[in-house]
Order: sequence, then structure tokens, then C-alpha cells
Amino acid sequence: MKTLRSTLVAAFAMLSIGLAAHGQATRTWVSGVGDDANPCSRTAPCKTFPGAISKTAVGGEIDNLDTGGFGAVTITKSITLDGGGGQLGSILVSGTPGITINAPGSVVILRNLSIQGIGNSSNPGTYGINVVAASAVYIQHCAILSFGNDGININLGTGAQIFVEDTTSQNNAGNGINIVGTASGVSGEVRVNISESHFSGNAIGVFAGDTSRVAVRTSDANGNTGAGFEVLANTYSATMSIADSVAANNLGAGILAGGGTAASTIRASNVSLFSNTAGFQTSTMGSIQSFGNNHNPGAGAPTSTITAQ
Repeated sequence: MKTLRSTLVAAFAMLSIGLAAHGQATRTWVSGVGDDANPCSRTAPCKTFPGAISKTAVGGEIDNLDTGGFGAVTITKSITLDGGGGQLGSILVSGTPGITINAPGSVVILRNLSIQGIGNSSNPGTYGINVVAASAVYIQHCAILSFGNDGININLGTGAQIFVEDTTSQNNAGNGINIVGTASGVSGEVRVNISESHFSGNAIGVFAGDTSRVAVRTSDANGNTGAGFEVLANTYSATMSIADSVAANNLGAGILAGGGTAASTIRASNVSLFSNTAGFQTSTMGSIQSFGNNHNPGAGAPTSTITAQ
């Protein structure tokens, strides 16, 4: 009898493990013709990202099988959302963020996604991507557009690494990307790396505030209503390094440092400024350090350092 009981207990335990594994798969799938009641497998996909995320294990991946809109989602754990595979994974929202990341200590990867607010409505989406907490976030090959606030909003109380690669943020009422930290010291720095990306038609293209250390290369900030690239710190210092990039046709300065009460520094190398209201500009507590190889036709590029007193 004891042997039978032990066998049944062992069998039940194995069944429980199997069900748990089934409910938390390492890879799940969504489809425009799926159903969130499904297990989110390739043959029985879910319909939305929120439906799939609850069935995806920590560190797992959600992929889409076909082109479709898969709903706004809040991410609270390490995970990858990939809308690629030759398809288009999209999120269209009104009145909410497209993606919220509130995952302390986690690594989140967003890849091949189109995230759009209903910009011509009285209640457009708020943020395209709103990063509240994470250890690292990778935003790769994404398009974010037409939000009522920032396209990408990074506002963190702890240090983190953010990577933005081959991404477009455009036509947002706020900034293309808004970067602000609230912690002090090196451990509290929000470090953002931007490459091969485009910020156009926003309020400010790329904005860096308190406790941020931003590196930009081979990117552009064009046609914004404010500055193309701006650093403005009030409590803790902020730095942006820009290389091999362009700021053009902005109604503010191409590059602007300062205006707050803490040190705001921009370092520029091989940056071209065209047809902005002003080229290189500093304000209170701001400085621009140039390697002397920048291009600012008609206004004169800085040759070494410009500092506003």
C-alpha cells in the first residue's frame, strides 16, 4: 500500500511539474487569430502580449506568427518581445503607454515592434515605452510614433543600462527620448547608449536630465520643435557624448547644454548641424566640449569648449 501511495505521489508531482512547465513556457506565440485562453504554443497561439506574458517563463521570449496588433502590455520580469520574423508586431493605444517596464533587476528586450499612439485623437497614448524599473533594457529595430508625451520615457530611481539601436521615435508631443535619473552617484547613473536611431518631429529629439550619462553615435535629431540634442540637469549632473551624428531643421538649437542648476555637459565629435535656429548653444551651468571636427555652416562650430557662466 505504501509503495502504491508513493507511486501516486510521485506521479502527481511529475504531473504538476509538467503543468507548471506548460503554463510557463520559455517561448510563446501570439497571432491575430489566436485566443488568450490558448496555451500560447505555436499551434495554439494567444491573441495579445498580455495574454502571452503570463504564460511565459522569466527570461523567455514572445514571438508573433503573423502581422497584427497585440495590445499594450506591462512587463514585470526578464523577457523578450520580438515582432520580427518577417512579420509586423504592433501596439496601438489610446490613453495609456504602449509598453510599461516595471521590472526591478530584470533584463528586457524589445525587438522589431511598431508602437503607435492615436495621435490625432483627443486622448492619444501617453508614452510609447515607459521604463520605470529595470537592470537593462534593449530597444532594437522599433518604431515609436504619435504619443501625447514622450516616445521613450526613461525615469529611474536606480542605475541601469539602456540600449537603443536602429530605432525611430517621431511625431510625439513630448521628447523623442526622455532620460532622467533620481539617484545620486555612479551606481545611480542611468547609462543610455543610442546608435543608428532617428528622432524627428518631437518636442526635443534626445533629452538628458539628472544622473544620466548618454552616448549617441550615427544618429540624427531633425525637425523637432525644440533642440535636437539637449542636456539640462537640476539636482545631479548629466553628460551626453555625441559622435558621427546630425541635427538639422530644429526650431531650437541643434545642440543645447544647460539651463538648470547642475552641471550639464555635451561632448561632440564629427557632428553636423544644418538649418537649426541656433547651432551650438549653452545656458546656465552648461558646457559643450568639441573635438574640433564638427560642422555648423553659417554659425561657426566651437573649437574647444564653450561654457555658460
